[in-house]
Amino acid sequence: MKEISVTELAAQKQPVIVDVREPDEFQALRVPGVAHIPMGEVVERIAEIPDDGPVYVICASGGRSARVAEYLASRDIDAINVAGGTFGWRDAGLPVESGA
Repeated sequence: MKEISVTELAAQKQPVIVDVREPDEFQALRVPGVAHIPMGEVVERIAEIPDDGPVYVICASGGRSARVAEYLASRDIDAINVAGGTFGWRDAGLPVESGA
């Protein structure tokens, strides 16, 4: 499985990022500009995930996103797990959003 650090991801130009956490987690804290597809909905919403370039998958710390990235890769989607997740992003001092 491919992985990227939060600082490497932050340096990417207009990355496609999918956050797979639960809605309450997403509302509380998120990386700006991410798409939200909870892990439990990925299979039924896979058509919403672009398959024409890398898709960076993020969760809280990297566990759920790793499982989703593996699933997407098995469906021939170039999925890359974000090591450290949203908490790693925040802890690196990168911008975050919260609320609706």
